[in-house]
Amino acid sequence: QLIRGFDQDDLFRKSVIMERHQYGLGEYRYYSYPLPVTIETLREILYPSLAPIANQWMEWLRMENRFPDTFEELQQRCHANQQIHPTALILKYGAGGFNAMHQDLYGEIYFPMQVVLLLNEPGEDFTGGEFVLTQQIPRAQSRAMVLQPRRGDMLIFTTNFRPLKTQNGYMRAPIRHGVSEVHSGQRHTVGIIFHDALK
Repeated sequence: QLIRGFDQDDLFRKSVIMERHQYGLGEYRYYSYPLPVTIETLREILYPSLAPIANQWMEWLRMENRFPDTFEELQQRCHANQQIHPTALILKYGAGGFNAMHQDLYGEIYFPMQVVLLLNEPGEDFTGGEFVLTQQIPRAQSRAMVLQPRRGDMLIFTTNFRPLKTQNGYMRAPIRHGVSEVHSGQRHTVGIIFHDALK
């Protein structure tokens, strides 16, 4: 159903052809409010389990920011900061498509975790198209992590950084994410980002 909705213009507030901005090769579309029920429900039920983890990260990293217990409170905080536009999106890649390494922040207020749902079956609907994370470490080369979720799998990963334990406590390890080249077929994913955007 989510894949079929990709071409329904009334569901979306914004579309991006990735190669026009050197973001990669493919297309993604930001949903308008109200979001599809599946996506809205997942945001509301996942957030309360992730907020305590996010707050633990802030404590370890000695950051002042703390996140509210409910998704509704996070959304109110975003809207008070003029971040009123939904960030949930669906992405489509064909053969040759890829997503350059990036982060999804969208404004001063951002939640440090997000979710991606794979909507196609690797090896059947497409080949290639692995999910890639890179972790930057000061004065060292980046570490790459490559994942290949199955259709219906959900990945929870960091929006910006994660705490990395060192001999002197914790430090922020910046992380970027992207998608390797799709060799054949079509690959669709839904991205669930908890904070709203300025535009």
